[in-house]
Amino acid sequence: MNPSASDDYFRFFGIDQQFHIDLPALDLAYLAIQKEVHPDRHSRGSEADQRLAMQMTTLANTALQTLKNPTLRGLYLCKLHGVDAHLETNTAMPAAFLMKQMDWRESLDEHAQNLNSLEALQAEVEQSKKDTLAEIRQAIDSAKNYQRAAELLRGLLFIDKFAVELDDAIDTFN
Repeated sequence: MNPSASDDYFRFFGIDQQFHIDLPALDLAYLAIQKEVHPDRHSRGSEADQRLAMQMTTLANTALQTLKNPTLRGLYLCKLHGVDAHLETNTAMPAAFLMKQMDWRESLDEHAQNLNSLEALQAEVEQSKKDTLAEIRQAIDSAKNYQRAAELLRGLLFIDKFAVELDDAIDTFN
């Protein structure tokens, strides 16, 4: 295992550095690395070998979780290209996006007792998420516009957060 590849999760797994990734290929790369660095394989090795195996296992797990999650993967790609999304401090969003969020929230409040309405809202939110993911893919993989991708990713975090609240509201019917 090559610890120097750990500065780039994509290189670590031997996959292309892009937003759209082949998830089955990522899983296979992860399993191959886990097989190689699993601490049990190094139980008879030196203390340094055991420590390195544990570090590589931890790195593989962190890298996998980052690359499997589209939001984390997008933020990671932005970071690799010198763009910090400033999630903690930059909450500015386009007016149209904010209006859409307010409409959704209003719908959730008004229709909290109507499962059909909530499911229709859920479909709209899911479509918005798909559209945003497609825009992020285009911004990163085609345009190499990491600043735009960071803006879209901030929006995606809002969409994801709202989707969880909506799912919770729908779950009250079950």
